[in-house]
Amino acid sequence: MKIGMFYHSLLSDWNHGNAHFLRGIVKELQKRGHQVQVFEPKEGWSLSNLKNDHGEDPLQEFQQYYPGVRSEFYDSKNLDLKKMLEGLDLVIVHEWNAPELVAQIGKYKAQIGYKLLFHDTHHRAVSRPEEMEQYDFSNYDGALVFGEVINRIYQEKKWIQKVWTWHEAADVDLFSPDRDQEKEGDLVWIGNWGDGERTRELMEFLIEPVQELGLKAKVYGVRYPEAARKALDKAGIEYGGWLPNYKVPEVFARYKVTVHVPRRPYVELLPGIPTIRPFEAMACGIPMICSPWDDQEGLFTPGSDYLIAKDGNDMGYKIAGVLKSAQLAQSLSKNGAKTIADKHTCAHRVDELEHILDDMGLSQDLLFPDQNKTLHT
Repeated sequence: MKIGMFYHSLLSDWNHGNAHFLRGIVKELQKRGHQVQVFEPKEGWSLSNLKNDHGEDPLQEFQQYYPGVRSEFYDSKNLDLKKMLEGLDLVIVHEWNAPELVAQIGKYKAQIGYKLLFHDTHHRAVSRPEEMEQYDFSNYDGALVFGEVINRIYQEKKWIQKVWTWHEAADVDLFSPDRDQEKEGDLVWIGNWGDGERTRELMEFLIEPVQELGLKAKVYGVRYPEAARKALDKAGIEYGGWLPNYKVPEVFARYKVTVHVPRRPYVELLPGIPTIRPFEAMACGIPMICSPWDDQEGLFTPGSDYLIAKDGNDMGYKIAGVLKSAQLAQSLSKNGAKTIADKHTCAHRVDELEHILDDMGLSQDLLFPDQNKTLHT
């Protein structure tokens, strides 16, 4: 199958979490014999910021971790879209694309004949629905959305004919347990500051507990304002800046515990959608403690795969408990990694995509190139 994927960026994960999942999916599709072209805009916002901050070196390093995975750049102002689309069997268009491009790809569908899916991994459907109303989905076969609450909104608003829930997942080729390394610190947190969407929560569930416990801790991420860096410094937390996502497993291996502090829209408006970070942390086997969020879709087992802290005081208590109890830490590590391996890998998500494409009428020869294979039951 020849697949074209229009995404904001494959190469840059600078404040761009969707790149994590995209990389794993592309790798898995390639493993199964598919030809995958990822189209991203030349000098897109995330890539431009990455280059401005770190130059070209991360792009060279990327190839060491993802050999054979690459992007094809296009100029939005000089776009030969028909040429890009010709010969494709499947096109997937991510929501971080301009409405004009989404509509244009839809218009070529009847002429070229590919299957066409929209992929939504953001909270705009509930937080800024007026922006979603600008998209023309009239020629799309359906949408892949990363949680049931988004699925319901699409159906209620009749934005698109068919909607499938397609959760994010971990690339377990890269994200895998390595807990035997000597530890250089107690706690690590990897995440961006969040544009004011979780400032209060980061103070309560990360910075204050670390300060009160006197832990050796480090934080990685971008877009930290001066006030945030001062708060980290006051708490004795080292700030590591941007961390390429492909190096996250190496960092997790050197710390004893991590926390998950979801942004407010995901807690209040999108219960049941965990985002990519917890998948990756559990895949690496690092014990994880979360600020409150409701796993409405039953993806994990709270209390077994990870712990939930009801408030900042409880977070401090639970962090201390994990650090003191090797048995508790080992149990969380083992259970979390097993849940990911059993249910939430990029291979699982490609299996799900195969079922969706089969329902859409794509031929078995295209679905399974060079393989005598039928769909899993």
